[in-house]
Amino acid sequence: MMIPLLQIAAVIGAVIYLDRWRAGVRRRNAQSWDSLLARLRPDWSARELSDLSLSNERVNATPEEKWRHVHGAYGLWAMYENARVMLEMADYAARNSDTVDRALLATLRSDALQIRMSVLSALAKYAFNQVNESICVNALRAASMYAEMTARMKDLLEANAAGVVPEFVAAM
Repeated sequence: MMIPLLQIAAVIGAVIYLDRWRAGVRRRNAQSWDSLLARLRPDWSARELSDLSLSNERVNATPEEKWRHVHGAYGLWAMYENARVMLEMADYAARNSDTVDRALLATLRSDALQIRMSVLSALAKYAFNQVNESICVNALRAASMYAEMTARMKDLLEANAAGVVPEFVAAM
């Protein structure tokens, strides 16, 4: 008697999960470019996160200075969220343009995953420790990849939707 109930519960759970997943895909596919731009974190700017994040002056800086450079946990979380939004922007460009470079899209997807993993690793370590060199290595790795991803995203937009590049640059 118990096994059929477990099977029914498993099937119902799978149906609910698949329905929510399908609704999420439908909602994501219905997004407009403006709604994606609006989801970028406007209260956090990554303009200063460039290759300078790994320059000699940053390597010799204390862990606390490096942590401040990436704006601490707040900046890491903004990178985490913006990486997801930029990934959705790349998917939007792929859906709405036939000339999208597939290799660039694969690189953007890889960048987003690496950024999100580095950020989660740094935040998990930060939750259990004070700021130290290990946390800063993950944070600066995420910052460097984030700066590269924004540059790649700008290149993708210039090649496929040049009219929206100013809006993207302003949002970043």
